[in-house]
Amino acid sequence: MIDWARVRELKSEIGEDSFDEVVELFLEEADEVIARMDIHLGAKALEADLHFLKGSALNLGFRDLAILCQAGESKAASGSIDIDLARVRSVYATSKLSFDADVREATAA
Repeated sequence: MIDWARVRELKSEIGEDSFDEVVELFLEEADEVIARMDIHLGAKALEADLHFLKGSALNLGFRDLAILCQAGESKAASGSIDIDLARVRSVYATSKLSFDADVREATAA
């Protein structure tokens, strides 16, 4: 679910203070995108939102979310709105809980 090696790499690259800021910003922005995503907004809007989530998820190590967003982004790019947004939301929520529960231990120096 979480690529802890990527999380440790990011923390090492930017330092603990910046890491905490990046995590906070990612979670705030991801929460906003997750809340607004709706198939009624159309394929282009879904493609953009899923692209954003995918990139952010990859950066922060949310591996399963990134994989799911990539698949949805590809569908939306072809004009399809047949995307399981409930699954995207569920994987995000589960990833967020796992991250919150284990990030300090997993990134301890």
